Amino acid sequence: MGVVSESASADAFSEVMSSMPGFRFHPTDEELVMYYLKRKICGKKLKFNVICETDVYKWDPEDLPGI
Repeated sequence: MGVVSESASADAFSEVMSSMPGFRFHPTDEELVMYYLKRKICGKKLKFNVICETDVYKWDPEDLPGI
């Protein structure tokens, strides 16, 4: 049995969850600040990569929802 990297595992999780009808990323304000944003500021990785980053200045506003 092969070893799956954390990154590959997180990517697979994101792909599966985004393809499931009804899945929503809906954290509370406290969860956003205390877990997601705090980890980002500290340079720590998330266990599952459910937040994608993009440079919004490279896109037209009407194109952003499709990214």
